[in-house]
Order: sequence, then structure tokens, then C-alpha cells
Amino acid sequence: MSVLTVKNLSHGFGDRAIFQDVSFRLLKGEHIGLIGANGEGKSTFMNIITGKLMPDEGTVEWSKKVRVGYLDQHTVLERGMTMRDVLKSAFQYMYDLEAEMTAMYDKMGDVTPEELEKLLAEVGIIQDTLTNNDFYTIDAKVEEIARGLGLDDVGLDRDVADLSGGQRTKVLLAKLLLEKPDILLLDEPTNYLDEQHINWLKRYLQEYENAFILISHDIPFLNSVINLIYHMENQELNRYVGDYDHFLEVHEMKKAQLEAAYKRQQQEVAQLKDFVARNKARVSTRNMAMSRQKKLDKMDMIELAHEKPKPQFNFKTARTTSKLVFETKELVIGYDEPLSKPLNLRMERGQKIALVGANGIGKTTLLKSLLGINRPISGSVERGEYQEIGYFEQEVKDPDKTCIEEVWETFPSLNQAEVRAALAKCGLTTKHIESKIVVLSGGEKAKVRLCKLINSETNILVLDEPTNHLDVDAKAELKRALQEYKGSVLLICHEPEFYEGLVTDVWNCESWTTKLV
Repeated sequence: MSVLTVKNLSHGFGDRAIFQDVSFRLLKGEHIGLIGANGEGKSTFMNIITGKLMPDEGTVEWSKKVRVGYLDQHTVLERGMTMRDVLKSAFQYMYDLEAEMTAMYDKMGDVTPEELEKLLAEVGIIQDTLTNNDFYTIDAKVEEIARGLGLDDVGLDRDVADLSGGQRTKVLLAKLLLEKPDILLLDEPTNYLDEQHINWLKRYLQEYENAFILISHDIPFLNSVINLIYHMENQELNRYVGDYDHFLEVHEMKKAQLEAAYKRQQQEVAQLKDFVARNKARVSTRNMAMSRQKKLDKMDMIELAHEKPKPQFNFKTARTTSKLVFETKELVIGYDEPLSKPLNLRMERGQKIALVGANGIGKTTLLKSLLGINRPISGSVERGEYQEIGYFEQEVKDPDKTCIEEVWETFPSLNQAEVRAALAKCGLTTKHIESKIVVLSGGEKAKVRLCKLINSETNILVLDEPTNHLDVDAKAELKRALQEYKGSVLLICHEPEFYEGLVTDVWNCESWTTKLV
């Protein structure tokens, strides 16, 4: 049975086409991985099928009474709401029913006996709905899910605006699970999640009976939970049965077959054109030439997809630093209260260190304290000499500029052609380069920030979850570039397959946090 039917969908932004005449069916129980390079339109597709965005052409039809839950990577949580408020909003439809029931009770004193009987019947239906959906145990359910995702340690009465990226993702995920939708739509749910809760989500999705559509660039996670792949590329959407590894095999084979057919056709076209050119003027061979020309005119020409630029990240290195990168003495990090025990840490030139551990324990706070952005609660940080630091922040506010303007402002000595070339090397097309940053996908925004980083001379890289939103090709290229980088690297990452083989040391921050994990 089809839960969702999409027919002849076309959409674009300005003169940039995202997809053309795309059709899609979601069947009951299907676990779909929606994949494709950054900027191919995966999040746009999700926004269209959830009604957040109107397509240029085509139809989107859900089966009746289907409740859809959408985990959106761009959801904004407003200051002033606590985590408890957000989680309880999962039951908003029941609170609305309760308000409707209260209004009916208020009307009962002013109605006729016939109207009273009708109101009592309606109140009874609402009361049964609330009871059957555990309305009167909502607080207990909120506490239970919050415990499962480790949110109770943070404090459910904390303002959502003060949460880390990982904590915010957990809040949105917890709200979604409390809603118990018939269909799950998940846009990069593992971004900002720590390993423990990625595994928790993996188990949840493996046992999930209903259908879901999952966007993820975390291939081991994707392979463990899906049974179908839909690949978005060159404005098309193609279906493959099986996991990502099987998709890669079939996709490469189809690509090789198409290229071979294209070469054969091009040879035939060249021969026919040559024959026509040589024989159309002679009376004796004119009919044969016309026959060949007709064959050419009727030929269904094979077109190869335009090859997308592959990212190339090559970090520029500055002069060598002193042997000491940093040393902390009894350093206690935090804001209003300590996040760590007193820390005595040392990093030396050439080390590449991954900071790992659960969300909310202070990894980003430690980076900012080491860089001098945050004042520590107590203790000191000694930094070495001749340091040129490149810092990739986990979250930054998007400027209202085009990609060209953003990079040009950082490197005013470059001309426009050089700025364009620098952005193209990061895997961005002309259309992306000329777009405003705010309309780009998460992966494209990350590539603009990486462009600024790789074109600056550095000897220390401080990277806070740089792989979030990056597609498979960009992630692989970033790992290669960091392996070849001659400077020191301090990296926060929740993906072992990324930092293994790259770093010299792994520091588990759970060993010194004051937070329960």
C-alpha cells in the first residue's frame, strides 16, 4: 500500500534546477535512505513532501489520516522555551482537545436539554481519546524518553537556546518519538549525536515497524537501518534495492555501461556524418547519403551526466610552531558552574588529537577555553609561540552574502577569478558560488567555511565536528587532507571511521567531566 505518492515533481531556485519530473512512491514498512551529494536537493525534497515548500510543478499525495514526523536539521528552537516545554508540545493536539472539552463544559449551563445531550456525547468521545492516548501520564512519558536520550542530566527546565548542537538534536528527536508518528522523516539525525545515542537511534530504527525516509552521510549507520536507496543526482531520483554498498556496485556498473554505449554511439555518429559529408554532393550516392542523414536525425542520442566537481582540500601551512602547543594547569572549564575536574593536559607539535565523548560534557567549551574565547572558571592555559590557528566552529550564523563576497572579504588581495577557483576546488558549482550562503544546504555552507580555512596559512587546526553535513566524497577528501597536513590538529568528532587512521591520540572527555554520562 502506498503511503506517499509523488508525481512529476519539478523544482528550482531562480535559474538553478533542483529536480526535473521526479516521481516517487513510499510503501508501508519501507526503510529508505535518501542519498546524494551536497546541494542535490535532499532537504528541499523533504520540505516539499511535508508541505513546507510548494513545488514548481507536480503533486504530493499522502494517504488519509497518516501522521508524519519530521526531524529537520534547520529547526529553530526559540529562547524562552524549556526542554520540558518543547517535549510536551509533542502532545499539543491533546492539549487542544482538552481546551475544547473545557469550553464545552462551560457552555453546558446555557443550552437546551437536546444540545446538552449532544455536548455530553462529544465530551465523552474527547475524554476517551485523551484516556486512550495516556494524556494523564504525559509528564511521566516525557521523563522516560528524556532519560533514554540522556536529557535528564542536562535538566529539563533549561532554556533550549542554551543547549549545544547535540543536545538540541536530542530534544527534537525526543519530541518526534513522543509524537509516535506513522511515518518518520529524518534529515541527518546523527549530526551532533554522540556514539552512545547514535547506537540507541540505530536500534530504534532497526526495530521500527512503520516506514521512514532517512537522509544521512554516515554510511555505517545508513547501512545498518535501511533496505532501499533512493539516489538524487542530476535532477533525477533513482531507486535501488539493498543497502548503500550494493547501490555503489550497481551505480558504478550502470555508469560504466552508459559510458561504453556513449562511446559506441559517438563512433557511429562520426562515421555517418563522414559518409554524408563525402557523398551528399554526388548524384550517384546522394540517396545513400540522405538515408544516412535520416538515420542520424532519428537517433536517440545518449547523454552523459555532467560530472560534478570533486572537492580538493589542501591546507596551507605556516611557519613551524614551538614544540609546545598548549599546556593546562588545574584548568576548570565551564560557565555558571564547572564542567570539568581540574585538567592538566599537554599537546605538542605534530600531535593530532581527537576529543570524544557524550554531548554536553564540555568538549566545545574546552576548545574555546584553550583558544582564549572563553574565560575558564579557574586554572591557566599556556600556549606556545608562532601559532597560526585555523578554527572550524560547530555552528556559525550565516552571513547574508554570496559565497564570493564571503571569501573575497577574507582574502581581498585575490581577484574574482581566483575566488571562484578557490570555491570550485571545494566542490561548489557556479550556481552555488553565486548564491547567497543562507540558501545553501548544510554541506555547501561547510564547504564555504572550509574554503576560507584551507586558503589561510595555519600550523594548528582546531575543528569542532567538521564532518557534520559533509557528503561522502567531501568527508573522504577532508580525511586525506588532514592526514597529509604537516601541522597539529585538535578535533572533536563522533565518527570513529573518520578519525581512526588520522589522529595520533584519542582523549575521552568523559573521564574528566563533572556531568553524569
